[in-house]
Amino acid sequence: MIDSRVLPIVEFCLSPVAGYLTDLKVTANSVTVVGFIIGISSLPLIILGFFKLALLAIILNRLLDGLDGIIARRNGTSDKGAFLDIILDFIFYASIPLAFALHNPSENSLFACILLFTFFGTGSTFLAFSIIAERRKISSSIFPSKGFYYLSGLIEGTETIIFIILMCIFPSSFPILALIFGFLCLISTGIRLKIVWDILA
Repeated sequence: MIDSRVLPIVEFCLSPVAGYLTDLKVTANSVTVVGFIIGISSLPLIILGFFKLALLAIILNRLLDGLDGIIARRNGTSDKGAFLDIILDFIFYASIPLAFALHNPSENSLFACILLFTFFGTGSTFLAFSIIAERRKISSSIFPSKGFYYLSGLIEGTETIIFIILMCIFPSSFPILALIFGFLCLISTGIRLKIVWDILA
């Protein structure tokens, strides 16, 4: 919902670092992979109850996710890079509910399952339309620099990260946060279905 306003600010802040890494011949794909490794390390950290360290790993992951896109646009985007970026992002996002479920199975498992279920709605509408948009040569005026069609919605990257951060700060509140987040994901899925249905009418 607010990605279109947040992402330009993030890009402005990270551009000097991206320029430095570009001068060092660091590739966008290498930044993507390093960011994923750091991000996925939050899974065992959350399971073991090291929530502050997990939060640090998550924030670093998101910063590197912003950097890889800027570097890619400077060096020339590629389909391989766009594919790698979105796949690793989705795996990272899915690992967070799993981590909380494994941290406290008796209290968190049901709510983690509900949240992962709603992720399928937001993820499938997002990815399915990107395929159709490519086929029909539909481009996004809101996110023109993305490597694929970025379908907006109530829940986007920024809102997802906000909820993940809140879960790490207030781990005992994971069940209620997961329910709220999952409900918003369902609404976002419905909104995206309506948007796409109207576009394809």
